[in-house]
Amino acid sequence: MNAPDNRHWLENNQQALTAELDCLCRRLQGALADPAAYESGPAGDVPDATAHTLDFLAQRLRLSGFERAILLLCAGVELHPDIGPLCARLHGDDRRDHATFGLALTVLPEAHWSALSPGSPLRHWQLVQADDASRITRTRLALDERILHFLLGDTAPDYRLRDLTVPVQADTPLPPSQQGEAGRLALALGDSRTPGVVVLRGSDAGAAAEVAASASSQLGMHLMLLRAQDIPDGAEQRAQLARLFDREHLLSGSVLLIDARRDRPTQLSGFVNRLQCPVIVQGDQPAGLQDRCITFEINKPTGQEQGDLWREALGFLPGGDVAELVPQLTQFDLGAASIAAAAQSVRTALGSGRPLPAMLWQHCRQQGRDGLDQFARRIVPQADWDDIILPEGQRAILRDISRQVRHRATVYEHWGFARKSERGLGICALFAGESGTGKTMAAEVLARELDLDLYRIDLSAVVSKYIGETEKNLERLFRAAQNGGAILLFDEADALFGKRSEVRDSHDRYANIELAYLLQRMESYKGLSILTSNLKSSLDTAFLRRIRFVVQFPFPDVAQRVEIWRRVFPDALPRAELNTKLLGRLDITGGNIRNIAMNAAFLAADRGQPLSMADLARATRMEYAKLEKPLSEAELGQWR
Repeated sequence: MNAPDNRHWLENNQQALTAELDCLCRRLQGALADPAAYESGPAGDVPDATAHTLDFLAQRLRLSGFERAILLLCAGVELHPDIGPLCARLHGDDRRDHATFGLALTVLPEAHWSALSPGSPLRHWQLVQADDASRITRTRLALDERILHFLLGDTAPDYRLRDLTVPVQADTPLPPSQQGEAGRLALALGDSRTPGVVVLRGSDAGAAAEVAASASSQLGMHLMLLRAQDIPDGAEQRAQLARLFDREHLLSGSVLLIDARRDRPTQLSGFVNRLQCPVIVQGDQPAGLQDRCITFEINKPTGQEQGDLWREALGFLPGGDVAELVPQLTQFDLGAASIAAAAQSVRTALGSGRPLPAMLWQHCRQQGRDGLDQFARRIVPQADWDDIILPEGQRAILRDISRQVRHRATVYEHWGFARKSERGLGICALFAGESGTGKTMAAEVLARELDLDLYRIDLSAVVSKYIGETEKNLERLFRAAQNGGAILLFDEADALFGKRSEVRDSHDRYANIELAYLLQRMESYKGLSILTSNLKSSLDTAFLRRIRFVVQFPFPDVAQRVEIWRRVFPDALPRAELNTKLLGRLDITGGNIRNIAMNAAFLAADRGQPLSMADLARATRMEYAKLEKPLSEAELGQWR
C-alpha cells in the first residue's frame, strides 16, 4: 500500500483502528450479556471512520465482511487489553484468551463457513495462522506478524522476505538511453496484457537492477532483489515463498527481480511459474516459460553518454586533465556504476603522489578480468618492439593495428562511425605463419604498447557439447572483454575457424551455427581480436572477409636470424664470446632459437660456467632431434 508516510496519516489510521476495536469489544461484551442477540447478528454500531489499512487489506485481498471481522478480532487480541480476556470468558476457559473460528462464527456478523476453507483469502494469503488445522473451529487463531504490522501502518516488507532479498532504490540518475529503457519497462509492467515475466539481458548487467528500480518507481512500486541460488529446493518451501511475494505485491506494490546471471537452479522455472506478481528475471529466459516472457536489452551507455559520465565523475580534477583523460578512457566500455567507482578510487588517492591517469587506466583494465578468467588465460606481456624481428612491411601493419585500437573511441563514437552501423567495428587481425615465427610475441608487443590485457582463449572452456551453450559462453567472453578493452588471442585458430563443413547431420549444422555466431560477434566487438594460424589457406573465406588486417609472418632469413640470436640472450646471462653469424646459419624459426638459447643456458648453469658455443651446439642437437630435422655435425664442429 503506497500510503503517505507521515505522522498525521498514521494517527488517523490508529484512531480509526482503535475505534473499530472498541466497537468490537462492546460487541463481545454484549454477547456475554445476551448471547442470542449477537449470534451471527447484524454488525450493530459502526464507527464513523474505518481504519485505512484494514479497509485497504479487505479490498485488495477481497475479504468478505465476516473475514474482515475475523482479522479485526485477531488484531484485537494483540492490541486491545480487554478483547483477550473477553474471548476467554466467551470460551468458558481462562486459558483460551485467543480468537477461534468457532467464536467468530458465534459472535461476528455475516458469518459463513467458507471462511474456514483452505482456499479462502484468510488461509490462502496466510493472514491468520491456525495452530491445528484438524480442529479448525477450536484451534487458536493468530494474526500473521506482517499483517499485524501492516494494520498499524508499518510499510516494511515481510521479515521472511527481508532475510532473502535486497531492496533496490532508484537513487542514481540513469543516462538517457537507459532512461528510455526504464520507461518502456514501466509500460510493460503496468500493462495487464503483457506476459507475466520480464527478462532483462544486455551488456550492462550492473545497470539492470537500477533500470528495473526506476521502472518500478515510475509505477509507484518498489523493487526487491532475490538471488536465484536462494530459491528453496523443496516444492513446499518454494510455494510458500511465492505466496509471500504475491502477498507482498498486493500489500505494498513490490516488484520482484531475480538475479539468475550466474546460477540457474533447476527450480527457477517452477518458482517463476507459481508467481502472480510482476517478476523480472535478469539473465537468460527461464526454460519452459517462453509464452510468458518479454525480453528487454539493457546495454551500456552510448559512447557519448560514457564521455559525459566520465566528465561528471572526474569533475574534481582540473578541466584540462579531464579533457585529456576522457577520450582515452572511453576506449573502455563501462557502465555508470563502474565509471563512478573508478573515479572514486582516484579521488581517494588524491595527494598520494601516484599518477592519477595510470591509476584510472589500470582500474578500467581490471573491469573485465572476473568474467574472462573462466574462459581465457591472461598473458602478462614482456616483449616490446625491440624484441621482435620482422620485415618493415609487417612492422608497419602492426603499428597500424596499434593506431586503430588507440583511436577507436574517437573514430567510432565521436566521429560517428558507430552510429552508421554496428557491423564492422571489430578490429580483427590474422597473424599467419609457421610456428615460432613471432605471432604470439607480436600480440604481446601490441598489448604492451597499448597497455591492455592480453587473453589467450581457452577453447575447451568455451566450446560446449550442449546445444546453445557455446554461443552463451562466447557472448559472456566478448562482453567481459569489452568492459576492460582486452585483446583476445585465438591461438592456433585453424581448428576453430576452419572451413565450414558440408551439413551431413545435426552436429555439422550446429557447428556451423556456432562459427557463424562467432564471426558475427567478432565483427561487432569494438576491441582487438588476434587470430594466429599456421596455414592461412585453411581458414573459411567468409571469415577472411571479416578480417581487417592480415600479417604474414615469414620464415626468418639469415640476417634476421642473426639479429634474433643477438637479442635472445638476457643481459644478465654470463657468456663467452658467441659467434652469432655461425648461429644464424641454422635454418630455424625464432621460437626454436629461443628454445636452444634457454636449454644451453641450463647446461651452462649445470657446469657452473658462462654460456659457450659448445653448450649451444649440444642444445641445437636436442632441438633438431625434437624437430626430426637433419643436422650437419661438420658444421657444428666449427662451434668452438
